[in-house]
Amino acid sequence: ELLARLNAAANPLVSHYELAGPGFINIHLAGDALRDRANQLLVEPSLLVLPTESPQTIVVDYSSPNLAKEMHVGHLRGTIIGDSIARILERQGNRVIRQNHVGDWGTQFGMLITFMRESSAEAGMALADLEGFYRAAKQRFDADSEFADRARESVVKLQGGDPEYLEAWQAFISTSLTHCQAVYDKLNVTLSMTDLKAESFYNPQLEGVVMRLENTGLLKDSDGARCVFLDEFVGKDGEPLPVIIQKTDGGYLYATTDLAAVDYRCHELKADRALYVVDARQSLHFQQVFAVATAAGFSNEAISLEHISYGTMMGSDGKPFKTRSGDVVKLVDLLDEAVTRAFDLVSSKNPDLEETERRHIAQAVGIAAVKYADLSKNRTSDYLFDWSSMLSFEGNTAPYLMYAYARIKTLLAKQAVDTDGNIRFPESVALAPEEKALLL
Repeated sequence: ELLARLNAAANPLVSHYELAGPGFINIHLAGDALRDRANQLLVEPSLLVLPTESPQTIVVDYSSPNLAKEMHVGHLRGTIIGDSIARILERQGNRVIRQNHVGDWGTQFGMLITFMRESSAEAGMALADLEGFYRAAKQRFDADSEFADRARESVVKLQGGDPEYLEAWQAFISTSLTHCQAVYDKLNVTLSMTDLKAESFYNPQLEGVVMRLENTGLLKDSDGARCVFLDEFVGKDGEPLPVIIQKTDGGYLYATTDLAAVDYRCHELKADRALYVVDARQSLHFQQVFAVATAAGFSNEAISLEHISYGTMMGSDGKPFKTRSGDVVKLVDLLDEAVTRAFDLVSSKNPDLEETERRHIAQAVGIAAVKYADLSKNRTSDYLFDWSSMLSFEGNTAPYLMYAYARIKTLLAKQAVDTDGNIRFPESVALAPEEKALLL
């Protein structure tokens, strides 16, 4: 009786109903309705994305390399995972504020400035090979205690606003940021110079952070350093773990800057959520920072502070990915090698294509292979970096998906096109069962 009533009622979305065993009714959607919906999606794919009912203001802190040297492979995961999260949240209708919390302050800059002033290298030479210059300066810093002391004195002059030291610091910063932006452009990451909120941005607030912690009674002296001890953080020996806010020499630490950043994001940006896309090894640090921020009022109930952790990219030996000589792999070198390998692959499969076209394809395939190989893995797990599987045209890889996408585009191009140039499923042709299954 129910089946008869359903079939008697006109419904443009349904072709017919049928009994499918005791207590079950199958609903068969009308081909015309499926075709109309498919044509709508071909014109406006964003219809597949359901906007959030309650848009939020969300800070996404990601990439955040230390400057003074070039980005390395360790920055890959945080950069592309963070960018993917930012894009998804934005597509859902949220207001996303990207924050690139680069490390642009501290002892390493005193080391570089001192090394440049005391060596025969001109500033231009130092900036031309930033990685090599940093390595030489670090070797000197580690081997020569008097040089290390002078480097720390340079930091004091830098913090004091000495014009000569500030000029040298700015030169290193500008060069480093140029390297970073080149990597972001290669990866098609949406970070730009306008998203910078460097460590130095928070310097004027650090003294205030210490004073506020003093006023709340949380700050304690411990062997000359100023720390916060919270009951929920203890070591294996049962002793409380300190959150060091100020060193014995008066210097500030990452936790101090991070507390200032929490305060800014909560009270100035009015964020509903702040996502910190940083590797899993920093989990304890962020647990402590978030707990101190809550206890001291740097954050409030209006904001959710979240550490989005991720695993490490490993080499074939199961250790963090490095060169054969044991050096850290520069990220730009990794991306260039991916494009080179993709070019060789494209050339072997399509030798008749013009070289310019092969290089264009290789650029897309190589970068996509690196990104997809990372994003397709479990975010919180470590994974092995493997060129052969990454660039394979079989399995769950970027080249396979791009090939499938190209085939689909070719098939769609053979379909009818309306007066606006949009591809459409023709109304005169019935949908095949496979097409119906795909649309469903």
